[in-house]
Amino acid sequence: MKEATTQGVLFLSPRRDEGGKIFLNGRCAIQRRDGFKVVTFAGVPVHHYAEGDRATEAYAMVSLVEQGLASQTEVAQGFDCATRTVRRNQERFAEEGLAGLGRSFGYPKGRPRLPARRARLLSKLKAEGRSNRDIAQRMGVTEKAVRKQLRRIGWKEEEKEQLSLPLGALSSADPNLSVCSTGSEESAVKDKANPASAPSNPADPNLSACAEVDAEDRQPTLDTDPADRRCDRVMACLGLLMDAPPLFQNSPNVPNAGVLLAIPAIADSGVVECAREVYGGIGPAFFGLRTTVVCMVLMALLRIKRPEGLKEHSPQNLGRVIGLDRAPEVKTLRRKLTRLALLSRSVEFGRALFRRRAEAVGPALGFLYVDGHVRVYHGKRPIPKTHAARMRLPMPATTDYWANDAKGDPLFVVTAKANAGLVKMLPLLLAEARPMIGDRRVTVVFDRGGFSPKLFKTLIASGFDILTYRKGKTRKVPLHRFEQHNIVIDGRDVQYVLADQETLLLKRKLRLRQITRLTSSGHQTQILTSRRDLSAPEVAFRMFERWRQENFFKYLREEYAIDALVDYNVEPDDAEREVPNPHWLRLDAELRKARVEQSALLSSYGIEAFTNDEEKRRTMRGFKIANARIAAEIEAAQRNCIALRKKRDATPKRVPIKQVAKQQVIKLATERQHMTSLLKMVAYQAESDLRRMIAPHYARTEDEGRTLIQNILSSAADIEVNDQTLHVRLAPLSSAHRSRAAAALCAELNQRQARFPGTNLRLRFSVNLPAQP
Repeated sequence: MKEATTQGVLFLSPRRDEGGKIFLNGRCAIQRRDGFKVVTFAGVPVHHYAEGDRATEAYAMVSLVEQGLASQTEVAQGFDCATRTVRRNQERFAEEGLAGLGRSFGYPKGRPRLPARRARLLSKLKAEGRSNRDIAQRMGVTEKAVRKQLRRIGWKEEEKEQLSLPLGALSSADPNLSVCSTGSEESAVKDKANPASAPSNPADPNLSACAEVDAEDRQPTLDTDPADRRCDRVMACLGLLMDAPPLFQNSPNVPNAGVLLAIPAIADSGVVECAREVYGGIGPAFFGLRTTVVCMVLMALLRIKRPEGLKEHSPQNLGRVIGLDRAPEVKTLRRKLTRLALLSRSVEFGRALFRRRAEAVGPALGFLYVDGHVRVYHGKRPIPKTHAARMRLPMPATTDYWANDAKGDPLFVVTAKANAGLVKMLPLLLAEARPMIGDRRVTVVFDRGGFSPKLFKTLIASGFDILTYRKGKTRKVPLHRFEQHNIVIDGRDVQYVLADQETLLLKRKLRLRQITRLTSSGHQTQILTSRRDLSAPEVAFRMFERWRQENFFKYLREEYAIDALVDYNVEPDDAEREVPNPHWLRLDAELRKARVEQSALLSSYGIEAFTNDEEKRRTMRGFKIANARIAAEIEAAQRNCIALRKKRDATPKRVPIKQVAKQQVIKLATERQHMTSLLKMVAYQAESDLRRMIAPHYARTEDEGRTLIQNILSSAADIEVNDQTLHVRLAPLSSAHRSRAAAALCAELNQRQARFPGTNLRLRFSVNLPAQP
């Protein structure tokens, strides 16, 4: 009986926020306002009706289900009714239209009541032990009608003793069960009641490893076959499982199993711990938070660039890689991302990842490269525009600002509001980074988009050094001030012709150091910095290393599809945001046109004066009389220019966007996109770590190191589970020297003694090298 009483609270009800809004799912919501109910989809109202209007409410239910915006169960929970009520409304709408939805309460008029003798006959047949199907056939009705009538007459069957299979018996039959069920309080109580049922030597290393993981990762499981996880799926449906524990089995030649070599780097990034710390969880699920995060990072490393890319891969093969019977499908993964996006914590997640990475990179954080990346939008939504440098056009887009370390690896990303420029975003970015950086003095490197002497002064006062190009026309440096520099920096030979001098900005209130590089063509590139402790060649080297970030954007765009839209929804934007006033722009254009016309008239008047025939018009008076028409036109043009200038000056140059927008001010939803970008950032960091590890063993790492890592991660491998060890044996690569480099990488990874997330299985890697002749 205890189980029966607790089962009713296992299923989740619709989520409500503090304002009383009811969320049917990640897109649909119901909100009450002044005696009305408003049904919204992606923030856009789709239904609006007065409370108590049953017909319109029923039509809203039918529309949400018929249009695929919500399921029957979600609609029933949100509108506080039974699923059967939603189906009944659908049937009435299909048969009678809107008139069928306006039916009053009570028994339908004109339909005869069920005779009392039929109720007595039904009770008699049930007392004889007949089934509902037999009774329906005998009475000439459907089985559904029998069940409804039994409910009406209050029929209750005699309680029969239910046979249950005790966990103790299961444990004695299979020692793996009790070992991996240690996270469940019920199993612990039953083990105490039946101590003989607890095994001493578990046979399955998967499940014995499960018993030794941290308490936060420990999850109960009743499955013993890694290829059949039906019990765990049932437990997840009942709300008893937060995340299915990984169970591996011996499998030969598993496609893409080489991606497991990235698990140590992923574990070092702390992405799972940061996700648990920020999000907590996503509720009872077979594919929980840990599985979702690990799966998304591995997908990025396998170049599955979008959730829709899972359609092109076998779920069973991918499932064997992550320790499940199958990988999540597209709709499942998108649903998990939507559930996480509803929490609106991607910014906190990015901060936690940055904090972990800042502790790991150490000295590489001395230089912080900041630049914006424009994600062009090709849809039909009216979102803000910005200049797309690749296309040299202003286009609807979203601007992300990335911060990279001195090695070119990303640290964090921030989405700008309304495509704000680098001058405006830099103080906000560095204010976010300061708590994670600490007291160390970091040099911020950026391009001409952030050139602003006022900004330089603000950053220097905030404890940051700057390094950027000089913008605008300046006087060239004399050639005799340049010197040749040959130096080795970070293992690279660099040669520069440089001039080192001081310069004054901001009306001689800001003194900076200027390094000017002279190229073979005679072009001079001027660099400004507040660092005076670095040599001139190192200043130039660090500035020109900014191209690593440009290459990073190009690599992520092509290999990780960082520009691909993950979320197609929109959300309201700040309606108070100021934008250029179109009326002011129109007046300014008219003023420019009037000035051009005035200049043309003045030119023609001057030409007439230059070509004046003095024999005909010897005095100025005569000239003016002869050209009175042009003079009148010039005076009219002058009056028009003065009037337009006064009118333009009286018009505000910028106004809130709500005053000029013809429709609702919106922007692309950023939460899921930002979270996906962070997970792809972690994947890129893991790839960079593997590339640095393989560098001593592969001569062409600088040219094709990432290509080699990509081939290793996408290669097939044998998976073996024994003695609390998950052994991944890679297939040979395309050439012997590549296979030897992969073997050296495996040997270095084995020294880390990394564990697969959610288990106590230690990862061990090797390459199945062919026998030497």
